[in-house]
Amino acid sequence: MKSRGFSSFRAQRNVQWLKMSEAKRDDFLMHTTTKWIVITGGVLSGLGKGIVSASIGRLLSTNLKVVPVKCDGYLNVDPGTINPYEHGEVFVLEDGGEVDMDFGHYERFMNINTKFAWNLTSGKIFKSVIDRERKGDFLGKTVQMIPHVTDEIKKRFKKIAEEEKADVVLIEIGGTVGDIENMLFLEAARQLRVDVGRDNILYIHLSLIPEVNGGEQKTKPTQQSVKILQGIGIQPDVIIGRSAQKLSEKSKERIALFCNVEKKEVISDPDTATIYEVPIIFEEEGLLSLINERLSTKAKQDMKNWRGLVDKIKSPKKEVKIAICGKYTELHDAYAIIIDALKHAGANLGISVKLSWIETTEIEAGKKSVSDVLKDVNGILVPGGWGARGTEGKMEVIRYARENNIPFLGLCYGLQLAVIEFARNVCGLNGANSTEIDSKAKEPVIKILPSLANITDMGGTPRLGAFAADILKGSRIEKIYGESKVSERHRHRYEVNPDYHDCLKKNGLVFSGTSENGRLVEFIELPKHKFFVATQAHPEFKSRLEKPAPLFLEFLRASSS
Repeated sequence: MKSRGFSSFRAQRNVQWLKMSEAKRDDFLMHTTTKWIVITGGVLSGLGKGIVSASIGRLLSTNLKVVPVKCDGYLNVDPGTINPYEHGEVFVLEDGGEVDMDFGHYERFMNINTKFAWNLTSGKIFKSVIDRERKGDFLGKTVQMIPHVTDEIKKRFKKIAEEEKADVVLIEIGGTVGDIENMLFLEAARQLRVDVGRDNILYIHLSLIPEVNGGEQKTKPTQQSVKILQGIGIQPDVIIGRSAQKLSEKSKERIALFCNVEKKEVISDPDTATIYEVPIIFEEEGLLSLINERLSTKAKQDMKNWRGLVDKIKSPKKEVKIAICGKYTELHDAYAIIIDALKHAGANLGISVKLSWIETTEIEAGKKSVSDVLKDVNGILVPGGWGARGTEGKMEVIRYARENNIPFLGLCYGLQLAVIEFARNVCGLNGANSTEIDSKAKEPVIKILPSLANITDMGGTPRLGAFAADILKGSRIEKIYGESKVSERHRHRYEVNPDYHDCLKKNGLVFSGTSENGRLVEFIELPKHKFFVATQAHPEFKSRLEKPAPLFLEFLRASSS
């Protein structure tokens, strides 16, 4: 038999290309262009897969377009209605999507705006498959988990890669290997290697390396976790060890031996002073070089500015104490995005932010006095929230800040409560309240948005996403942003009642930003106060280490002066 030359092979391939359907051509192009990195977790949850994924994205994104995808096993379509105690804080995107808080890590580390379509939940996938079955797309077939559900997952992966023209797609599989909830996502990730080719995909497994007996690192849990992953059909190419200290040479050798990888493919992920140090450690451990070698990418990293900011976080010039006043203060993850925004501002100002957690229900119940809990703070922040619990305590905090010239920043619900407090104690409207708190309020200075008044579904129905505001000329907000029009992300159902706008303004409350139609109050301020500013928006969602949110930056600057 004669061997075919290269030119003969190329000619045959061209003929095959012409015969391909459009879908198969897309698959063929995907096979040769987009690179894929799948990140899984083992032993237990909460190891920081989101930070690991974001850190890898940071290393690759200097000269490559990296698109992160998060797969969550829960049946909720999105986390918008999940209690923060159960799932942590919801992250809101520019397009209005409510997503897992790991998307905040992606945006902050990679300096990108992510999209709702990049968050895949079992609820989204199952709903799509069932809707297609009802339409008759599967007539004559028994609809099954495999291949129909896994095909839907892969279809979403490939559609994202194609639409975004991604150089690299990072797929983070939520949960822990062995969980029933994520099995279909893992199976789809296994099949993906067949679809895109083994040279175009890399599997990275994050696993816990516990320490016992005074610091001895134990690798057995990781060995068992990798065996579970291998039983699913996935052999990890890289293993990242989450541990208190950097992995010892002995630990790396044992993991390499028992998990079927080379020693250089075992990467340390130790505890750090700040999560923003993780990409620096990964680069030092050789992870970027390893990815470039395995995927034939030519990613470069430029982290000079990043390293400088990390150094400022680790060695601040001064400390400022900020009170966060809410009702979920026992679970700091409920305010993780706000904490990060304060850290970003602090890093750029050379300030360490010490947080004082104020549970406002205790003030409300008379267990603690507002003057005692706030006596030594430099600034007060009242974040967003829902419901009536703790609101009277929050308003006592706001009143204290206003009357004692303490820098105050109110976010979303914080603006609404600041308006109620001002209406009661400055405008003399003793019955002022929100209809969310009291549906029969005598003076409903805060009421539900008209467009949402008759909507009964809770999921995905608030005013969500980026909205522009017209800024009042000469206001403090204009000076802070340096623009006459500002866009921030929103997540709310209630507004300042237009019937009370004139009364509030007449008594000295400045509406320094309104919606483009003038109806919605977006920013308020008190001009004679050291810093008394609130916004209906959530500027924390757009804050990044290298570009902190302007309101947080100026709030912290005022609190430190």
